[in-house]
Parts: sequence; structure tokens; C-alpha cells
Amino acid sequence: MSRVSAFHSTLLPPDGSGETLRVATYNIHKGVRGLGPRKRLEIHNLGLAVASLNADLVFLQEVRLFHTREARRFDRTSFGWPAQGQAEFLAPQGYDSAYRTNAVTRFGEHGNALLSRWPLGDIGHQDLSDHRFEQRGLLHVQVAWHGHTVHAVVVHLGLVHRSRVRQVQRLAQFIADEVPPQEMLVVAGDFNDWGERLDEPMGELGLLRAADPGGRRAACATFPSLAPVFALDRFYLRGLRCRRTLVPRGVAWARMSDHLPLLAELEPAAG
Repeated sequence: MSRVSAFHSTLLPPDGSGETLRVATYNIHKGVRGLGPRKRLEIHNLGLAVASLNADLVFLQEVRLFHTREARRFDRTSFGWPAQGQAEFLAPQGYDSAYRTNAVTRFGEHGNALLSRWPLGDIGHQDLSDHRFEQRGLLHVQVAWHGHTVHAVVVHLGLVHRSRVRQVQRLAQFIADEVPPQEMLVVAGDFNDWGERLDEPMGELGLLRAADPGGRRAACATFPSLAPVFALDRFYLRGLRCRRTLVPRGVAWARMSDHLPLLAELEPAAG
């Protein structure tokens, strides 16, 4: 089976109605895997994978705009480091991309991105860093979908629970300031919530975690990609509800990142 067919055979078929918003969230691990001499470039395979998701909105974390050392390292490989930023490179034909940097390092940087087949409006960013050892942020993009404005917020929260709680508090203030209460909102990304403790504080913001109505929570596990146990990657919704979810699995997906993507189909919430 080819790499492309391996991708497509695992995915949700489109529902065909045109009334659902198909979304995906994916931590792409900066487009590389492995350590030392075994490090390999996966960004080209990730391009095929993202296209195969066939999502209206793709929420991406650990995305690079540039990295001088990695670009030199992989310049000698058959495909090479992309000339443009990873968000632009990964955007399928006809999609727009939005990107903002969260962390600046010695040789480059990385941040969050949104890919969209629907028109983009205003793009915003807010620093969510809780301490100097972890640079974190959120990306906020307004998306025009079937006459509605959908507010897409991409996050990548910290590794310590206390930090995550404070970051949710900053997220709450951002939503209160920037997102009108009557408009649809999707907050998605890598929440690093190993202990499953963020649903309650997110619920206090009026955001409900997307879950397959007939599925098991274990089916949404995305980390680690080779044998997923933890549901670190999530959607939290306001004004929308989840019809179904899926996590693509298999060797091809496990090779590309330490996370698997999470897919969901959403529809406007009744009332």
C-alpha cells in the first residue's frame, strides 16, 4: 500500500451535506523526527498527510517559519528543507494560511498555524507564556463560513498543570475581549493535559470538549503516536456541536510526528 493510500484509507468520508465544518488539529513536531544522525525530515510526508485530512480548518502546532541549522542539515537530502515557512508549505492548493511565532530559539523559531479552505479575516496573537522556560502563545483567526464568522483559536499549552490553569485564565480574558458571545468559537490544539483536568475550567468559559456522541474517550487518544494513550489534542466548542471524531492510525501516521492528528465534524448547535 502506498503512503498516500495508507493515509486516505483511515479517514472520515465526507458527509456530503456541505453543512458540516470538518476540522483537524495536529502537532507536527516541527516537521522532523529522530535524534542525531538518525534525524529525518518529515515535512514533505506531512504535506501529503494534511491534504488527505480534507479538513476545512487545520489547526497546527510546533510549526516553523524558519530554522537555519535544520535548513542547512536537510539541504543535502533528496527533497530538502522547504524554501517557504512550513504553514505555507503545508497548505493544500486553494487554502489560505495564518501563522504566528510563539517561541524564538538560537537558530529559528516555531509557533501555531491555521490552514483554511474558507476565507480568512483578522489574524491575532497573544503571548501565553507563564515562565521564561516555556514560550507559549495563541493564534486567533476569524473565518467566514456559510455566512457565519467562526473564531478559530490555536493553542499549545504548557507542560505544568499550574501553568495550564493560568493560561486558560488568560485565554478566558482574550475570549471576553476579542470574541463576541453570539459567534461560533473553536479552541483547538495540544493542551498537554495528561491528567484530564482542563474540561472543568474550559467549561466555565462556556466551551465544551468535542466528543463523538457514540464513541469512547480512549478512541481520541493521540499521544504517543506509535501507541496512543493520552488525549492531549482536542477541540473545545461554543456555538457548535460535534457529530463525529476520528484519529487516523497506522505506521505511516506514527512516523511523521510524536502526535497523531484528531479529526472532527462539527455543525451549528441548536438554539
